[in-house]
Amino acid sequence: MPLLVMKFGGTSVADLERIKNAAQKVKREVERGYDVIVIVSAMSGKTNELVGWVEATSPLFDAREYDAVVASGENVTAGLMALTLQEMDVPARSWQGWQVPINTTAQHSSARFVDIPRKNIDTKFAEGMRVAVVAGFQGLSPEGRITTLGRGGSDTTAVAFAAAFDAERCDIYTDVDGVYTTDPRITSKARKLDKIAFEEMLELASLGAKVLQTRSVELAMRYKVRLRVLSSFEDTDEKSGTLVCDEDEIMESKVVNGVAYSREEAKITLVTVEDKPGISAAIFAPLAEAGVNVDMIVQNISEKDYDDHPGNVTDMTFSCPVNQVARAKKAMEEAKAAGQIAYDDLVVDTEVAKVSVVGIGMRSHAGVAAHMFKALADENINIKVISTSEIKISVLIDRKYMELAVQALHDAFELEQA
Repeated sequence: MPLLVMKFGGTSVADLERIKNAAQKVKREVERGYDVIVIVSAMSGKTNELVGWVEATSPLFDAREYDAVVASGENVTAGLMALTLQEMDVPARSWQGWQVPINTTAQHSSARFVDIPRKNIDTKFAEGMRVAVVAGFQGLSPEGRITTLGRGGSDTTAVAFAAAFDAERCDIYTDVDGVYTTDPRITSKARKLDKIAFEEMLELASLGAKVLQTRSVELAMRYKVRLRVLSSFEDTDEKSGTLVCDEDEIMESKVVNGVAYSREEAKITLVTVEDKPGISAAIFAPLAEAGVNVDMIVQNISEKDYDDHPGNVTDMTFSCPVNQVARAKKAMEEAKAAGQIAYDDLVVDTEVAKVSVVGIGMRSHAGVAAHMFKALADENINIKVISTSEIKISVLIDRKYMELAVQALHDAFELEQA
């Protein structure tokens, strides 16, 4: 029989009534002729509760025991989902990560997939099981210990199973009904997309769109797993939601397909850095070692008087998440104290936001940047930093103008039109 993977997030299985609602969607797919692998998250709020218990018990906790506790949330949901399906006369069994087994690396709380052997689940399908309910977010280390996969682990689990079992599709059920051109809370003109390319979705996910986790999209793109994003709380059919697929499946894409934003950005500038070979490595290596996620980088002529600084000097500006500013400052101060770099001042601006336009159509169309910059200029929005890729243009602006910028760009590229 054809096989479908269905994933239900925490809000979709938050209580017994919602588990029953999700089970009805699974039963419908079984009645359409599919064998189904269901991936479930822990009930909404349960993982945070379990993490809290671990931290209250042992502030310097053993990561192996942390995983053993935190993974239990998904086990509960898997068992309840299987029981609910059985009550609906659907042959179903729950599976924990070690029972599949989901083989992972040994990095506890941030493990990565090694392989997912099909034999155990395929045997049960052959014996008449129609639904395998698998606990997401967890796996088995080479030492035989439970591991967890970190943020977005259940989405990634679903994609990995779809790839391993050659699933026809991987349906991700969540609390939104698809992928939109931008956040509908910012502009009522936001339009749900019928299809979006893997690369576009990857950019949107990395830029802050919370519909899918970056790791899951990366894996789907690598193995050509067709993803569909659907709402758990609406009646759905085969045309519902948004299909995330290969570019070849999209007849013709708009130049820009979405506007993304991130509020939690900060801009850091090192003033009057010596402009010489190796200075960038001297700055960004300590930041990397400190775990600072540097995004946009600009090097420009220093505003300081050259007479005070014989030789070439420059200002180096970069952005990072606002919650990593303290870590970045410490890394730069330590590098300066160790004589690795020299600068006159370190200036931090935590009142900025990143706004981006994304679209695979940019590859074949000129003038997107000019159109974007004019739309922002018309609203008197000043651009602080710019970065580009083949299918994305991002700008750093004052945070107070973020929503205005999103609305202006959505209108400028006429994204409300299909």
